[in-house]
Amino acid sequence: MAPAGRSREPSIDRSPEYEDFIQDLAEYHEKRGTLLEREPRVGNRHVDLLRLYKAVVERGGYDVVSAEKLAWRSLGHHFNLGTSNLPALAFNLKTAYYRNLAAFEITHVHKKEPPPREILEDVTARGAALLTRTVENYKPPGNREQGQLGNGEDSDHSGDEGQGTPNQDIGGGEEPGSIGRITRGLRQAPPQRVLFQPDLSSSRQTRNASANMSSPHSTSQYLGGGVNSSSNPNSMSFTVANYEPRPQMPLTLRQVVTLGNNPELFRQRQKALRESQASKGGRVASNYKGMMLPGTGFEGPNIYVRTLLALRSGIPEEEDYALHHLVKISHERGEKYRFEAFPGLAEGLVEKVLEITSLFYDAKWEVSYREDSSTHEKETLDGIQGTSDILARIASLKPLEMSDDMETEEFSHRLSKISEAGLVLRNMAMLEENAEHLSRLYPVRDFINVTLNLPPRPSVVELQHYALDIAEQITKYLSLEPEDPLYRSLLSQLESSDRGTILTTLRAISRISMNLEENNRLKGVPMSVVRRISDWTLIDDEELVNACLDFLYQFTAGDDNVQAMLTEVNIEGLINQLVRLLLYGAKEYPHKVLVKKSVKGRSAKEIPNLPRDLLEQLLKYEEPERSGYWLRACFEEDPDEDITQIALWQAYQSRFSDLSARGALLPAAEFIKNVSTTFVGATAQVLAGAAPKFIIKGIRPRHIPMDPRGRVYQRCLWRRDYRRRESECGEFLLKGKNMWDHIIKDHLHVPQREDGKWDFTTHPSHRYTCNWGVCTRFGPHGTDSIHKVGMHVKTHMPETKKAHIKAKHNLSLSPNSPREAQFQSHIFHNTAEDENQDAAGLPLTAALVLRNLARNLPKGEMGEREGGGWMRRLFAPVEPQLWFVMAHNKPLAGYMADLTGTIAAGV
Repeated sequence: MAPAGRSREPSIDRSPEYEDFIQDLAEYHEKRGTLLEREPRVGNRHVDLLRLYKAVVERGGYDVVSAEKLAWRSLGHHFNLGTSNLPALAFNLKTAYYRNLAAFEITHVHKKEPPPREILEDVTARGAALLTRTVENYKPPGNREQGQLGNGEDSDHSGDEGQGTPNQDIGGGEEPGSIGRITRGLRQAPPQRVLFQPDLSSSRQTRNASANMSSPHSTSQYLGGGVNSSSNPNSMSFTVANYEPRPQMPLTLRQVVTLGNNPELFRQRQKALRESQASKGGRVASNYKGMMLPGTGFEGPNIYVRTLLALRSGIPEEEDYALHHLVKISHERGEKYRFEAFPGLAEGLVEKVLEITSLFYDAKWEVSYREDSSTHEKETLDGIQGTSDILARIASLKPLEMSDDMETEEFSHRLSKISEAGLVLRNMAMLEENAEHLSRLYPVRDFINVTLNLPPRPSVVELQHYALDIAEQITKYLSLEPEDPLYRSLLSQLESSDRGTILTTLRAISRISMNLEENNRLKGVPMSVVRRISDWTLIDDEELVNACLDFLYQFTAGDDNVQAMLTEVNIEGLINQLVRLLLYGAKEYPHKVLVKKSVKGRSAKEIPNLPRDLLEQLLKYEEPERSGYWLRACFEEDPDEDITQIALWQAYQSRFSDLSARGALLPAAEFIKNVSTTFVGATAQVLAGAAPKFIIKGIRPRHIPMDPRGRVYQRCLWRRDYRRRESECGEFLLKGKNMWDHIIKDHLHVPQREDGKWDFTTHPSHRYTCNWGVCTRFGPHGTDSIHKVGMHVKTHMPETKKAHIKAKHNLSLSPNSPREAQFQSHIFHNTAEDENQDAAGLPLTAALVLRNLARNLPKGEMGEREGGGWMRRLFAPVEPQLWFVMAHNKPLAGYMADLTGTIAAGV
């Protein structure tokens, strides 16, 4: 299906109020004896007279709007007439109101008698003051050029200026000879003095020279000086003297045919003249008097009318000409080529494609559009009410004897022209207006039935595809019963093995009654067809599966169809496939949910000491890099904390003063500047008070140092006295193995063998326990197995992978320790969405088919079978998958909630 084009906003709102207003207006014009143009066209839009009437009356009426400068242009913007040549559009809008609504306004709004039509509708719309216009005081406007010479007005098409009646007081009128509207209100310069210069040229002048002779006061001086018309008594004569008429068009000269320049043509004309005079007694023949003969300038109808007339002429050469051009026109200008604008075009094309029958059968269809005609003849089609027995007539036709391998030239030519007619119908049916027009023509249905029931020959496949494309476009406007010939013909196409035929047929059937109020129940579908469609959903073909699901959605909307599927179709397999399609094309979207908020730890009271390995790393750098790495190792950014500059400087000196031999320390001022360089949010400030306090705002000491690569050290929480927190070891180590070796060696005092491994030999006289933090694994009495304690200590190391062990042993219970935010990860499997973030595509259609099945399954005693209902039997095996889709597919969550609720209610 071709994508529907964007529909243009209608310019006329045909509401009941509009219809009543037009009716009243028509009666008024009929009584007045004037002609009403119901939908006047201004530019490329039709004007809503009711809307225009309300807009003008709201602004005070025709006289007020016409007296206001640029008011009609403003109305033109209000009616979206465009911006190209706006003055002409405004005047046309004014004329539309003037001829159709002005007298109506005077009668119904002002309660006065309007002027006679001779001085209102029959004259131009220039001017205003209709309320005071009478036959005595109205003076018709003069010649346009004369008016422009007299007062310098703009053209009539401005729509904003006009000539009022004589008794109208128009302020700011221009005097003759003035420069124009653009100089109003400008300060005028005094008239310039021009010295007299005698004319030294010859006293005898030609006619043209005297006409073109310039005035002593040149035009450029007059305009450049800006002389006021009131101070120049010769302004009118100046204007008249300098008036230049429009240039005349040059005459077209044609050579006279004479015996000298064209002897042959001259003889032919003389001979024809003599023969004509001889046959008419010396008088010229009068048969062609008043007729425009060929070749004398008449161009004939346009290409659209020419092709229409040629198609209906019945002359083979003319029909070929028409079809050749119609194919091109329907392809290139299909969006503007409408059947309603060319009556008889659709009927002519249908009659042409119906000739396909005469190529294969001994018959020729004739379409009758007469109500009193008899259509019971086998070859006569009813063009008004349709041919209900068209399939029986086709079956009774006598086929012609034809060769399957060879075609005659005449057969090929006729089939080509018939296919072109079908292509034109197909191209034009892509436009919604044309599709709706074709749906009202019963011969179009007969053409589709005839074409789809032709003998199975490769030569007609193209025409059959055109017929199916047309059916896809028009079925949305049709309501087809199970006995309808078109419905039966479409169902028969589902037995085909051609993918294109199946796809278009499924779409055409699924769209039946789509644009009508009644629902499409798809009754009378053979179960063999339903089984084939159910099997096609297993094919890896998204377009075909989508068409099958659209069909199943319409088919399962009826409970009778669902009950028939229970015994004739493998409905369990269909439901399993539909559930799989719920996640078709799903993409994973990770999502984190905040479980616990982060807790900011308390600021450390002391600056942490550097571990020996970290100190060795820092000593490898030169200043100021070394001080920067030290600041990052011992401090972190915090906008709410601060530290005094003196404390920070003393800590830096105390860490590196003993090692000054490896490099000089930074001066105090340079060190404080380096703090702001290392931490962007840190600034040096002075707190005012009795004794000014110099601080660094935005940093605080770390609890645990960090190396230059950003790795945070681990603090040993082993307590020498498990009852006292103050007895913690506090050693900083980077890796978990180093921490474990430190505990085994320094706290558990396990001996080391010669090969470097620890000796975990059990000594009954020794008792071992775990003093890590608040761990109570072995109690105060401990155990004699050093190996068991050593393996347990590994659970406190940062490399622990088991989450429950890590959560229990690796977290320090110190109130100074910060706690990071905890998130719960969730992965969504979202499928296709439309522009409104709603479900779309195959998953949505599959969900809708499942919902139809759940709603229309038998309930009560009819639904019980083999100890359980149909609902439990069909949906219980897939219920976990449905819950998973509802939890992990956000676009389908609402549809899945509806489906699971229906299943729960029916179990």
